[in-house]
Amino acid sequence: MQFKDIVGQQALKERLIQTVRDNRVSHAQLFLGPTGSGSLALALAYAQYLNCEDKQLDDSCASCSSCRKYQKLIHPDLHFSYPFFAKKKEETAVTYIEQWRTVFLDNPFLNMDHWRNYLGEESKQANINIAECHQIIKKLSLKSYEGQYKVLIMWLPEYLDRQGNTLLKLIEEPPANTLFLLVAENQDLILTTILSRTQLVKVNRLKEADVRDYLIKKKDLDEARASQIAYISDGDIQKALQLMGAEINNHLDLLRTWMNACATDKGLVLIDFIDSRLTKLGREGQKSFLLYAIHMMREALLLQEGLPELVFLPEAEKEFASKFGTRYSRAEIEAVVAEFEKASYHVERNANPKILFLDVSLQLILFLKYQTLPKGTQYI
Repeated sequence: MQFKDIVGQQALKERLIQTVRDNRVSHAQLFLGPTGSGSLALALAYAQYLNCEDKQLDDSCASCSSCRKYQKLIHPDLHFSYPFFAKKKEETAVTYIEQWRTVFLDNPFLNMDHWRNYLGEESKQANINIAECHQIIKKLSLKSYEGQYKVLIMWLPEYLDRQGNTLLKLIEEPPANTLFLLVAENQDLILTTILSRTQLVKVNRLKEADVRDYLIKKKDLDEARASQIAYISDGDIQKALQLMGAEINNHLDLLRTWMNACATDKGLVLIDFIDSRLTKLGREGQKSFLLYAIHMMREALLLQEGLPELVFLPEAEKEFASKFGTRYSRAEIEAVVAEFEKASYHVERNANPKILFLDVSLQLILFLKYQTLPKGTQYI
């Protein structure tokens, strides 16, 4: 993985390269960024650059022996640790290394749901177990085979339980030229004892333009569709890739029709709309539509607050968001967003779409037609 293969993050790439050139490489670093921001890919590109035998000014060479092995994830001094679904207590990440290589090389922007679905483990709980911790200590206590640095990339250390404290001494005082690169999404779920021993590398959410350009250049999408997917995905490449398979061209029409029916309390129209249109979208289409609706409501709030410079929408969508923000209060719009978010959660878990969207519609009627919000409820 080279830096040039990673979407956006140009300033961070330059900073990481400079730490190597200045010989200021911290032995334990935490790459912290939201899902789909490229944190894992950045950690790997950084490790490849560190061990490259012919470093260029702005990237690894991609042609030396070390780079070629890194690109296949088979370098003997590159180790991975990640959550998995152990069937036996003695299993470690190595048990699933072939699956890991396959899924990562296919999609370096993967998230936990993608990894779970690939392994076909929809109901089991993933973790990084004590056997894996012992395996890490064993692997990193050995001398490096051929690279300058021995590197462990741990994806989602949030899945380490208290037994992860067995790694503390190794993280704090590792063997010479040994690097820990932790890749996380939520620092609040990481053991504080581990968090305090790492140097933070903040990975920002990707810009909408970067996602759009990636979809156009790498996935051959036309500009209009790429722009819409980039807008809905909110800087998450993994989400953008999922949205590619969903039909989203008529989302504005769907949202306008739905909101009008709710605002006028037309029950029969709503039932027909849900049966004939929303349920026909399919699970992925429903998820992408709800994501789109959430973003449109948030844009309406920005326009309501007098911040049009932060809204980048096509004219028709901007007009809808502006009218919605003018007609309804902030509390009402936030209540709508909360309903959409709950609906998205239940769609993800295979709720019956007819029942779900009818229930959401009834709530929206209360908010939009009768301006009735649940007592004691505060929306942030």
